Amino acid sequence: MNQTISPTLDTLFQRCLSRKPEAIALIDPNNKPRITGSPPRGLTYAQADRAISALAAHFIEAGLPPHSVLAVQLPNTIEFALTVLAAYRAGLVVALFPLLWRQAELVAALNRTSARAIVTSAKIDGVIHADLAMNAAAEAFSIRHVCGFGSDLPEGMASLDQALAQPSRATRQVVQDGRKAAIISFDVTANGFRVVPRTHLSLIAGGLTLSLESDVPQGATVMSAFAPCSFAGLAASVVVWLLSGGALALHHPFDGDVLEQQIIECACDTLVAPAPLALRLDELDLATRLPSLRNVIGLWRAPEQVASSPSWTAQNVRMTDAYLFGEAGLFGARRTTPDGAPAPIKVGPHSAPRELPGSSIAGEILLTSKGTLGLRGPMVAVAAYAPPLPPGEHQLTAQAPRDYVDTEYAARVDRASGEIAITAPPSGVMAVGGYRFLASDLQEWGKRLGQGALLTALPDRLSGHRLAGKAQDNARAREALLQLGLNPLMVEAFRDRTSAA
Repeated sequence: MNQTISPTLDTLFQRCLSRKPEAIALIDPNNKPRITGSPPRGLTYAQADRAISALAAHFIEAGLPPHSVLAVQLPNTIEFALTVLAAYRAGLVVALFPLLWRQAELVAALNRTSARAIVTSAKIDGVIHADLAMNAAAEAFSIRHVCGFGSDLPEGMASLDQALAQPSRATRQVVQDGRKAAIISFDVTANGFRVVPRTHLSLIAGGLTLSLESDVPQGATVMSAFAPCSFAGLAASVVVWLLSGGALALHHPFDGDVLEQQIIECACDTLVAPAPLALRLDELDLATRLPSLRNVIGLWRAPEQVASSPSWTAQNVRMTDAYLFGEAGLFGARRTTPDGAPAPIKVGPHSAPRELPGSSIAGEILLTSKGTLGLRGPMVAVAAYAPPLPPGEHQLTAQAPRDYVDTEYAARVDRASGEIAITAPPSGVMAVGGYRFLASDLQEWGKRLGQGALLTALPDRLSGHRLAGKAQDNARAREALLQLGLNPLMVEAFRDRTSAA
């Protein structure tokens, strides 16, 4: 039996369940057979509840103690949402592992978080993630349990499909306390790799900011086409869904035709997607092609690009720009002017929704003494980004820690209007889509490829950067990077670009 002190994500789910158990809760991508080899399904709240309890019982029977870390590397399918909620029902903390991570990154993150178990799928987009998980677990001393969805799992990996088909009744008393850790995500700053833990309340605050600013209605059918393996991805999809009490339809990025087909079939009224994708849909007459759509939450992984983005033209669809600053935090601003231009951003407290006087304070935007943008508020994990103590200074004698996070994005304030302009991403940090890494890492990996090899990041309008590589033998370079356990972004930088005659 669960006791509630303050809300967790499982508490929010239980409230939705009690109101309408037979309503549709979760909807798989239409092309799930291509992604994982499994057929797509839809679950009601009652069916989802039974699945969550079955998975929670499996984690309990596997001997995972309360508050231990469960690493999750799953695609944007209903298994992701079920696993996260099952972890909370079992009293666990979820570590979100990006799908692009391969063995090198997996091992580093498992060891940094002392994860006790890892959950993945047998295959995701043709990549055998089950083998990746097993190999990484063999190098992480804390791992005691490896489990996965799908068929043809390797020996030693427990089947979660079997746990759903033959559920256990194992339970344990869990106090649902929103102040406890909920997720661990991972960021890269100029000071290197960071582990970023967040409480349930911090996670819910992020979802509330987006939900209120974009005015997602109660009972909404939300289509999420954004990878959920980050703070912003989880807040914009699972948390927004639970706050609205509607249905969450999922799309594993990215197939434009399949996405449009599912939005029409499910009569989705809210779309969560990368902002460049949303603007591209707008150029293709989104309002006519997708008549049920009323809200779009466009997530900007490169927030410095918002000011120069195209105007929003769909008259009957509201567009909210969500500014993402790695794992540090986010804020949203709905476009309200007739010309569809991005809303002005000013220093100081920001409410949600912004244009409603007296609305709740969602956080605060500030300009640091270094000319960078800072964030403070309930969703911001300040401790994870605290600067290291100066040499010779001890915790007891140190000055009071600052109460904000420096995002390291260069910014300036217009003296006449008071508006803030984000002018550049963090120095020395490269971003390819949602994957962030240090520029110095590129040089280190390039050195391992031998004399004459070059690996560099080039500016890209849609994803921030794109990788390009050159070696005397590109095929041999790709093989070397694979053996090092690096992710496909670096490996494919050395693909042959010569076209057949």
